[in-house]
Amino acid sequence: MRKIFFKTVSLISNWRVLGLSAIAIAAVLAVSSCRLFEDKPITVAAHVWLGYEPMFLARSEGWLDTQQVSLLETGTATESIQALMDNKADAAALTLDETLKARAMGLPLTVVMVFNTSVGADMLVADKSIKTLSELKGKRLAYEASSLAEVMLVNVLLEANLSKQDVNLVKVGVDEHVAAWRRKQVDAFITYEPVATQLLSSDMHKLFDSRQIPNTIVDVLVVREDAMDAAHSKAIRHLISAHFRALSHLKHNPQDAAYRMSEHLKIDEQKVLGAYKGLLLPDADNNYLMLTDETPPLLVSARKLSALMLQHRLIDHSDNLSSLIDAGYLPKNFRDTE
Repeated sequence: MRKIFFKTVSLISNWRVLGLSAIAIAAVLAVSSCRLFEDKPITVAAHVWLGYEPMFLARSEGWLDTQQVSLLETGTATESIQALMDNKADAAALTLDETLKARAMGLPLTVVMVFNTSVGADMLVADKSIKTLSELKGKRLAYEASSLAEVMLVNVLLEANLSKQDVNLVKVGVDEHVAAWRRKQVDAFITYEPVATQLLSSDMHKLFDSRQIPNTIVDVLVVREDAMDAAHSKAIRHLISAHFRALSHLKHNPQDAAYRMSEHLKIDEQKVLGAYKGLLLPDADNNYLMLTDETPPLLVSARKLSALMLQHRLIDHSDNLSSLIDAGYLPKNFRDTE
């Protein structure tokens, strides 16, 4: 009887231990599951550019919750891509060609929003003694080490009927363009706003701009594939909505917006709105038009651009462009109000 009693006690104890273990495991799994689906913040890499500025305006005005979205300011698009590759950023503001180049490098990126289409804000500016594009022959032409600059260069040289061997190419970061001009190290620049306005104010003039290559230069918000999940969804949607709120402020209160953005853009507030004339800034409705439909217009542009980049060896293999676009993060019921 005594043996039976102790065996019974032992069995009950074992069941209690097993029961407690099961409860503990269930608790751990529940906590892990909650952590898996809890909202996570995102970091967005972006350099100074007119189309991206509404994001920064949203941050400065408190419309962007910095607990959800952190803006990582970089000097160039190349630095933004590096931040993505180094896992220092979950998303970035890039041109479409930069996105295609990053994808060709093995970085899976998806476009979730269009910031702008360039209709003159990207340009080639030159010393006023250079009257035509053909006169660039033998001159020092500066451009930054980015696919955007390469795409512009290809189109400039085609228009000028010149080859790369006809000009003295100098790689200079866009953040160093003004200093390089002041030191008279270069005769012409492939550049963009807001730097272009600074150069045009310093005895240079424009010979070529993005109006001559329509629908080629498009700036987009891209997200890394591993951040395209439920945990980051709220932060991505918040960022996009904050951008559209700031864009609405720029539309309805342009003078106030120009005043608030001028310091960050490093442009005199009187010239800010003039610089924006070279951009189309699509609101939420127009983003839907660009990113949806059976064949989204942005996808058509991406296919043409990809073919051009492949032809001129700016990328080393073709991209089937699957998973390039996801319009699911755009606001469903956005109204153009403050």
